[in-house]
Amino acid sequence: MAPDDRAALKLRAEDGEDLAVISACLQDALVSVRDLAYVPEDHTFLLVANRFRWEGGLGPAPGEMGYQRTLCGVTFGEVSAVSYSGFRRSEDDRILSLLAIRPASAAILLEFSGGAAIRLEVARILCHATDIGEPWPTPWQPRHEDVDDRA
Repeated sequence: MAPDDRAALKLRAEDGEDLAVISACLQDALVSVRDLAYVPEDHTFLLVANRFRWEGGLGPAPGEMGYQRTLCGVTFGEVSAVSYSGFRRSEDDRILSLLAIRPASAAILLEFSGGAAIRLEVARILCHATDIGEPWPTPWQPRHEDVDDRA
């Protein structure tokens, strides 16, 4: 793998277009409910995601073990309230699979598989996503039955 392929993700979003880029990079990220935190005094919502490195291409290079995952810290600023649906915050062992991050009227929606969602009430879009540590190999690529099976 070329050295550039190992570059850590470091993105900032201040509008819907920027947020769409972060959403694409975090699609299929696995997020433990225990790794979600709202800090009201700082107006910040944080999460740690185990993200699939989509930027690595469609498949492993010849001789490579497989695809890659890495941890990614994501922060949302200027958050005034957080609401959860489709799961309980007490489900510490539950793993959520992130589908998309979307702007909404005065809010940001984090949509997960199985109908789970988080709604962040925000004054404006302010999001940072930064990879943490080194990527590790995984033999599995996320699959989307409804999209992948169309020919």
